[in-house]
Amino acid sequence: MTDEEFEAFYAHSVRPLVGQVYLMTGDLHEAQDVVQEAFVRAWSRRSWLDRDAGPEAWIRTVAWRLAVSRWRRRGRALEAWRRHHGERADAVPAPDPGTVALVAALRQLSERQRRVAVLHYVCDLSVQQVAAETGIAAGTVKSHLSRARAALAPHLDDASTPEAHHD
Repeated sequence: MTDEEFEAFYAHSVRPLVGQVYLMTGDLHEAQDVVQEAFVRAWSRRSWLDRDAGPEAWIRTVAWRLAVSRWRRRGRALEAWRRHHGERADAVPAPDPGTVALVAALRQLSERQRRVAVLHYVCDLSVQQVAAETGIAAGTVKSHLSRARAALAPHLDDASTPEAHHD
């Protein structure tokens, strides 16, 4: 990918990727940070990023891994904070009520179910693409999707989801 192609890719992809990672993480600022960091890492690898090979998946995977690493570090720091201060300031709420409801419902899922559901329903990846991106077997992806749908159903109605997808 040339510098110009990368810049066009960035301009076209940054907002959707931030939105997708936001739904996976539940934290808009975190999503913005990790997606930006993933793009910085991609810049140094732009010569081997192929536009036709779906560089969005590479960015999304790197951003997800960065978020997981940050959660692990933050979990230890948060525990220390709670021991010394007893409470934590709340995160800034999401901008629109439908997205807030979706993120709240997604937080009820396990980390793996949440990631699989977002990749399939929001990123519109096939089961096989989700399996390839996450390293989870296709049958396990299907199982996680089924469990995620069942867990989300009581928390959401069709009006609160950005897009209603039905299998």
